[in-house]
Amino acid sequence: MEQRKKRKLKLKKIRSMKVSEERAEIKANPYRKKRKAGCDETVRLMKQAKMDIENFDKNGTTGAKSEDDLTVDDLSLALDDYNSDEDQGVSDAGEEEEDHLTRIFLCSRTHSQLSQFVKELQKSPFGNNVHDDVDQSDFRITMASLGSRNNLCINDSVRKLKSVTLMNERCLEMQKNSKPKSKKEVDQDKPKRPKKVTKSTCCYYTNHDGVAQLTDTIVGKIHDIEEVIKEGKSLEACPYYASRHAVTLSQLVVLPYQTLLHKATRQASGIKLKNSVVIIDEAHNLVEALNSMHSCLVTAKQLGKAHGQLSRYAKKFNSRLKARNLFYVKQLLYVLNNMMVLLKGMSLESDSKENRQKSSQLLTVNDFLFKSKIDNINFFKLLRYCERSKISRKLSGFVEKFETDGVVPIITKKESSMSTFLKDIKNPVVPSAPSPKPSENVSMSSPLMHIESLFAALSSANQDGRVVMTHDDSGPAVKYLLLNPASHFQQILEDCRALIVAGGTMQPSSCLIDQLLAKTESEKHRSRIVEFSCGHVIDGKRQLLPLALSSGPSGVEFEFTFQKRSNFKLIDETGRLLLNISNIIPGGVVCFFPSYDYERFVVQRWQDAGILSRLEMKKKIFREPKKANEVDKLLTEYTRCVNNVGPGKQNGGLLLSVVGGKMSEGINFSDDLGRCVVMVGLPYPNSQSPELREKMNYLDRNMKCHTDGRTAGQVHYENLCMKAVNQSIGRAIRHRNDYASIILLDKRYSRPSVANKLPKWISNHLSSHEKFGTAFASIKQVNQLIIIHIFNDSITNIFFSFSTIKRRNPEFDRC
Repeated sequence: MEQRKKRKLKLKKIRSMKVSEERAEIKANPYRKKRKAGCDETVRLMKQAKMDIENFDKNGTTGAKSEDDLTVDDLSLALDDYNSDEDQGVSDAGEEEEDHLTRIFLCSRTHSQLSQFVKELQKSPFGNNVHDDVDQSDFRITMASLGSRNNLCINDSVRKLKSVTLMNERCLEMQKNSKPKSKKEVDQDKPKRPKKVTKSTCCYYTNHDGVAQLTDTIVGKIHDIEEVIKEGKSLEACPYYASRHAVTLSQLVVLPYQTLLHKATRQASGIKLKNSVVIIDEAHNLVEALNSMHSCLVTAKQLGKAHGQLSRYAKKFNSRLKARNLFYVKQLLYVLNNMMVLLKGMSLESDSKENRQKSSQLLTVNDFLFKSKIDNINFFKLLRYCERSKISRKLSGFVEKFETDGVVPIITKKESSMSTFLKDIKNPVVPSAPSPKPSENVSMSSPLMHIESLFAALSSANQDGRVVMTHDDSGPAVKYLLLNPASHFQQILEDCRALIVAGGTMQPSSCLIDQLLAKTESEKHRSRIVEFSCGHVIDGKRQLLPLALSSGPSGVEFEFTFQKRSNFKLIDETGRLLLNISNIIPGGVVCFFPSYDYERFVVQRWQDAGILSRLEMKKKIFREPKKANEVDKLLTEYTRCVNNVGPGKQNGGLLLSVVGGKMSEGINFSDDLGRCVVMVGLPYPNSQSPELREKMNYLDRNMKCHTDGRTAGQVHYENLCMKAVNQSIGRAIRHRNDYASIILLDKRYSRPSVANKLPKWISNHLSSHEKFGTAFASIKQVNQLIIIHIFNDSITNIFFSFSTIKRRNPEFDRC
């Protein structure tokens, strides 16, 4: 024991001597201390990294493989090197060839409207259907029709996908597989194991000769989209890319709203508006189309799903990512996490309240960034990185290959076949239903591409939009609301040579001009604006009967305000009016209600009061469905019922529709399908909506008051209602020989301020009736006179045709 104590004292003395010597050296050389501290820190970091690697290899919860275990297919999902933002900022604009051809771009809201235009163009002197004795070279023009992959793709493996986003991702993936590999990639494939799955390619895209031939066919003759698809199937060539190639060779290009008005889509399609003429049809929807196009909604579930997928992606390819990629990936994770935390806090606040109905919170863009603690993020650089690195596509490929239901499969150590056999006997596996194929999944594999649209919105000016955080039954969500569409429309105005906006319900045009022209450029463009308005092709005195009705058959006053429209007397009076109209108007009657909920409420009341059964004795009743895929079936049945009129049968059909629904725009109720249109009330939007209130406040701040003292927000609120009315009642008259009655059920239609906002071809012939008796007599008398007039015109046209044939062919009398 004594020897042990002596040894300890000796060691202690030696240590103290060494410490004193080190202190003396440090005093003589002070840099020694810093070097020693740096070495200790380096050793500590190396030990910590070694421990992290050992723990990562032991746990293996992410299922990540080592770099040596990654195949070439796996490495294709890793991000490419991203050196810096400045190095890749070189623009190729100077290398583009100058295009001296002045093109005409015509866009409309739907493909059906574009098809109608193309068919009329084919009949015109500028089309192909002209007489042989006319020199067609003077009239022929070249035209290309653009559309989405949903309309033009003929590949069955892509068409069966029900989402346009999935179709785009699948098409781009098949294009990538179709490209020949470089020599370096071929050499990398040699030492790897043989591929078990062959990557699918698109035979229509790789048929370059067929695509070139189809492009020449499109340019050589005016084709509709359906005709282009038919030609593409016969040539086994891709109509989508052939149409895009034909743009540079065409004088006229027809395309939908999204392709022209959305900058990213316009650039991806190769559309250049410099020195061109732009025609926008159905322009009464232009402001709403721009607002909806550049607004976006992202739910908390999408944020959480993207955050989880990106985290697993970063862990899997951690050893393959360079510092710049890791920096931006961590930045993306930081932004997604902070947005999730903010929405979760709002969810907890709404759950703590006694009333758990829908709640919302409206913020400016800057306030939202500060509140979510992401105000230090440069969203311009973040968006540039997402665009150039294509991280959303890489993440989608990673999810489709490695994840099932959003979870990465865990890779465990291999067990022997005997142990596996014994385990299966002990715990037998119950066969489950086959899981759906990836192509059958309607939802996006990764929502990061959709979230990028929110990043783009957050990079816009603070005064141009607002951020709305909502919480309802589907969970919390964040929505960007665009308030200033002029910021996205200004580039089109600056590039094009001339702009034509056309529509049937453009009045009042001042509101459209004010919202589409920026304040700084407003005066410069206003001096160049020319307005032109014309009447309808019909004779309004003889073929149209518009009525503003203030009361019903029993004298109940029609005033469908929000406070009074639930009155049973008012609803019953509306039913009695439809009963009287059904007795004198053959064919179809279309009745528009302000909303789906009110239509459902009215029908339930009619059923309880026995009015619905009485209506069904007169006409068969059809109700507009909410689902878009059921509209065609309903219209087919309605048309069959209207045309099947005879003794002992129902006198046509009664279609109950909704303003702003599927039947209020794009559907033609021509001839007997719509001999009478009934508009129930004035369909004002919900004034308590936070989006609408913020829009009205924005207009009040940035625009002048009306001449009669109304603010710009109030005028916008009224215009939303009247545009919806004009769209609905315009469904009846569709050609020059058509005729119909239009009945407006509300005493407010008699006011000049409301009547003046109707189309001129309607307001010039509008008559107001305080009592139903005089209105009923006018409907009955005019309906009989119109039938006689149409019959006489038909006889006159027949005799005129015979006389024309006789004059041109003298031998006609001998036949």
